[in-house]
Amino acid sequence: MLIVISDLEGNRVPQVDFELGAVVKHKLYHYRGVVVAYDMQCAAGDKWYLGNETQPPREQPWYHVLVNESGGLSTYVAQSNLECDVSGQPIDHPQIGSYFSELKEGAYVAQQGKSGHHR
Repeated sequence: MLIVISDLEGNRVPQVDFELGAVVKHKLYHYRGVVVAYDMQCAAGDKWYLGNETQPPREQPWYHVLVNESGGLSTYVAQSNLECDVSGQPIDHPQIGSYFSELKEGAYVAQQGKSGHHR
């Protein structure tokens, strides 16, 4: 569910459902991954956006996700296409160690001195 809140000027702002380190699952394609960054709305250009099989609304958080067992792929995915992964299984991706120190209670913990990033 997408919850919308207001900023100090009264503008509607979507709520981020998944924090950095959250283990997620794609609702349509069923791949698992871990969130390494997010944008408050789609930051990709029109050519990229229109080239996708689906075009979920741009005016929602979009996440940069390291994809499990993909040989090192990452993806950019809309919040409405993600759900929490409750399997408790780790993500197999060669860049995990660049961002996170451990998997703890179903989420990854950022490396000391790294907090990921929100754009």
